[in-house]
Amino acid sequence: MVMSIGLIGRKVGMTQLFGDDGTMVAVSVLSVEPNTVTELRTLERDGYTAVQLGAGIARRTTKPRAGQLKDLPRVRDVREFRVDDVAAYEVGQTLDVSLFEAGESVHITGISKGKGFAGTIKRHHFRRGPETHGSDSHRAPGSIGGGTTPGKVFRGTPMAGHMGHEQVTVKGVTVVRTDAQRNLLLVRGPVPGPRDALVVVRKA
Repeated sequence: MVMSIGLIGRKVGMTQLFGDDGTMVAVSVLSVEPNTVTELRTLERDGYTAVQLGAGIARRTTKPRAGQLKDLPRVRDVREFRVDDVAAYEVGQTLDVSLFEAGESVHITGISKGKGFAGTIKRHHFRRGPETHGSDSHRAPGSIGGGTTPGKVFRGTPMAGHMGHEQVTVKGVTVVRTDAQRNLLLVRGPVPGPRDALVVVRKA
């Protein structure tokens, strides 16, 4: 389990930057508005230590959430970050992109794009069958197990099914640039999810 603080943000899209040596770097742009510390988890009360952060502005808030936030901003998204010690944080404190610096490695978690119902070739990279000589097995999955032995289909056998729309974590992503004035974080390479998808950036 990653025991490090992070921030909640939104994926804006991708662009490219040019380094001092002229090389082009593909970067993902993340919009990371200042996060508010909404609650602190302590070992004595909760059995673990964590910092709960909130981001965004909710149009509507449930009564339990409003009671928890009290005088804090009505945040839309809430996530917890396990840390070793919460002494450096307090409720109502704000954290922004200055938490990260260029050249630092981070872990980014998001929900991948949904692909719908996909076959075995697209979902598991199966090879296709021949197109000619009377073959009728072009994109079929083929055998999924023996009839007598083992006489069943093993759990986890690759088959067609729902693809995408699952939590994905990309580890060791390099921070290329931070922009505290515009609340932007530029990281090297792609990031899970479509545009405006919620992402969580943690210190590696």
